[in-house]
Amino acid sequence: MNSRIADSREAGAPGRWVQIGLGLLLPVTVIAVWQALAEWGYLSELMFPAPTVIAGSFADLAASGDLWENFRISAVRAISGFLLGGGLGLAFGVLVGLFRRSEKLLDPTIQMIRMIPSLAVVPLFILWFGIGEESKVLLIAKAAFFPLYINSFLGIRQVDNKLFEVSRVLGFNRFKQIVRLVIPAAIPNILLGARLSLGLAWLGLVVAELIASTSGIGYMISDARQFADTPVVFVGIFVFAVAGLISDTAVRLLERRIVRWKDTYSG
Repeated sequence: MNSRIADSREAGAPGRWVQIGLGLLLPVTVIAVWQALAEWGYLSELMFPAPTVIAGSFADLAASGDLWENFRISAVRAISGFLLGGGLGLAFGVLVGLFRRSEKLLDPTIQMIRMIPSLAVVPLFILWFGIGEESKVLLIAKAAFFPLYINSFLGIRQVDNKLFEVSRVLGFNRFKQIVRLVIPAAIPNILLGARLSLGLAWLGLVVAELIASTSGIGYMISDARQFADTPVVFVGIFVFAVAGLISDTAVRLLERRIVRWKDTYSG
C-alpha cells in the first residue's frame, strides 16, 4: 500500500512541474519579446524600459532596503484592511443570509454603499480620519467588505432547505446550525469571496497609497512617477502583481485542503 502511494506521488511530481512550466510559459515569452524589442530600439526607454533595466532597479532597491521596508508597510495595511473588511463582510453576510428581516433591513443600504466608488469617498476619509493609517486601512476594508459579504450571503442561500429541516429534527439550536451546517455548506462560496476580497484589498491599497501616503509601494510608485523613473514604477507594479498572486495562491491551497471532499470538474 505504501509503495503504491509513493509511486503515485512520484508519478504526480512531473505533472506538477509541467503545470508550473505552462504557467511560466506566457510571462517568460512576453518578457523575452519585450527585451528583444527594447534592444532593437522599437520601444521607448522612458515608456517601456528593458526588463534588464527594471531588474537592475529592483536589485538596487532591494540592496538599499527601501523596497522591503515599503513592502512591509504595504503588506501590513493590506492584511489589516482585509481582516477588518473581510471579517465584517463575512459576519454581515451570515447575518443577512440567515434572517430575512436582516436582509430587508440591511441589504438595500449595503448595496447602495457598494455602488459608491472608492475614489469618491477618499476626500471624506481624509477629512474624517486624516492621512494616517486609519484612513488607508478603512479604504482597504471598504474594498474587501463586499465580495465576502455577497458570497457569504449567496453561499447560505444556496444551502439545501432540507438540511435545515433535518437540523431542526436533530434539535440543533441556531449556533449549531451555523457551525455544523451553514458554514460547511457555504465554505466554497466564502473562500471564493476571500479570494476576491484579497484582490480588491491590494487594489484598495494602491488607491490609498497613491493619494495620501508617505510610505509603501504605492507611494514609491507615485514618487518615481514624479521624477520620470519608469523602471521603479514597473518594479512597484510587479511587486503588487506578485503579492496578489501569492495571496490568491495561498487561499486556493487552503480551499483544496478544506473542500477536498467536493468532487468538481478540474478541466
